[in-house]
Amino acid sequence: MKLVISVDVEEEGLFSGEYPRVPAGVANVAQLRRLEFIPLEFGFPLTLLVTYQVAQDPAARQVLAYWRDRYRAEIGAHLHPWNTPPFLDLPYPEPVRSEKLPRPLLKAKIASLGAVLKKNLGVSPVSFRMGRFDGSAKVLGLLPEFGFRVDSSMVPLTQKVGGPDFFLIPADPFCFRPGGPQGPPLLEAPLTMVPVWAAAAGLVYRLSQSLPGSWGGRMRAGFPYWGAAGVQPAWYPAASMRGAVRLHRRRGGKVLTIFFHSSELMPRATPQFPTDEAVNRFTQKIRAFLSWLVETGPVQGVTLTELGDEYLGGKE
Repeated sequence: MKLVISVDVEEEGLFSGEYPRVPAGVANVAQLRRLEFIPLEFGFPLTLLVTYQVAQDPAARQVLAYWRDRYRAEIGAHLHPWNTPPFLDLPYPEPVRSEKLPRPLLKAKIASLGAVLKKNLGVSPVSFRMGRFDGSAKVLGLLPEFGFRVDSSMVPLTQKVGGPDFFLIPADPFCFRPGGPQGPPLLEAPLTMVPVWAAAAGLVYRLSQSLPGSWGGRMRAGFPYWGAAGVQPAWYPAASMRGAVRLHRRRGGKVLTIFFHSSELMPRATPQFPTDEAVNRFTQKIRAFLSWLVETGPVQGVTLTELGDEYLGGKE
């Protein structure tokens, strides 16, 4: 089984409900040192998906370069459109859904993010994740134009009200052509989420489609809390993470994709982890899960780009 450990490396303040163009700061990036046990003890690489604001900060860039050079971490792109230039005042509150962003503006923001990663970190990113998992058809259709080969913006078995509908996508990676049959392929590496009862997802989805107004979307949005299990350490307890792996293995799953935020490694940067002790429990939870994963079955750590090379073949 392949294992992708992806970290959204981003600014602070994103759990406050506010989305300013000038963020609170990126001091949390230094806390990536808390994860050094992952490559040192397990040999697993990290995929660091980096926002524009992080790539602009000299101290944060030093941390990322350290991980890239010492631990072969991949540096990919993580788009926060609300604080990635260029900007245009729109008649919607932030965060504006990607489908409501004019295509030229969204394209310019993706270009801006890629350019700052190239200029300041020397990488042309191949992997991508959209902020707030808002990977609409408009976003996905633009990615191949900028050389992206792997996207990880989809979350099975859930749907934010008003957001894109990926409820019934597979738990394992799959290839598709967002630009049409003649366009270049893109590998989607969704977060690993599985239904506790295999048939429940389809039943819930069909029922939600019959509900009026926003009730169907709300029903789908609530499904992860009672009908699904996942390997996301900030979302699920340890027992549920292990249960998700068992179910995924039993159903023939080949890849596990884990995600969390860099800000979850810094005390008080998120409400969920207000103290140093809370952060330490979080990292110990990750360590214990990885230990269990290694003990219970062969697992190979890969970056998103390495996963893409396996599914799509290496670049010509």
